[in-house]
Amino acid sequence: MENLDKADKQILNLLQQDSSLTIKEIAAQMDLSTTPVFERIKKLEKASYIRKYVALLNAKKIGRKLTVFINVSLQKHSKDAVEKFVSAVYCFEEVQELHHVSGDSDFLVKVLLDDMEAYNDFVLNKLGLIRNTSNVRSQFALSNRKYSTEVFL
Repeated sequence: MENLDKADKQILNLLQQDSSLTIKEIAAQMDLSTTPVFERIKKLEKASYIRKYVALLNAKKIGRKLTVFINVSLQKHSKDAVEKFVSAVYCFEEVQELHHVSGDSDFLVKVLLDDMEAYNDFVLNKLGLIRNTSNVRSQFALSNRKYSTEVFL
């Protein structure tokens, strides 16, 4: 967290809680004028502390009721093989997260799907068609007890 002072951290925390806040609203909460807040936000964006602004959707409201964590093992672990796997999985719209991990598997893939039928289709017709995949193990979320996109500062 190089070069982040208390005010920068406060701005980042406020934006993580609600990215739709206006400069004026942030300035009011920080007891500052709008110009320094605007300049700080631009500096934070330029330095890539802020990657982008998004709207968080309610997955269940749009029919994505099934969250699955899929552990995938690869046959080969060369740089090229790993990059090909990542490129293939990255394009699947169902994939919400893709992590290269240590341990018993090589990747942890988080997917949001409508139901078990959609899961079966995803595994057979997408994930299962990627070359170099040797083992796929899935865990189904029974409930979500905590969900946050905030990064602790």
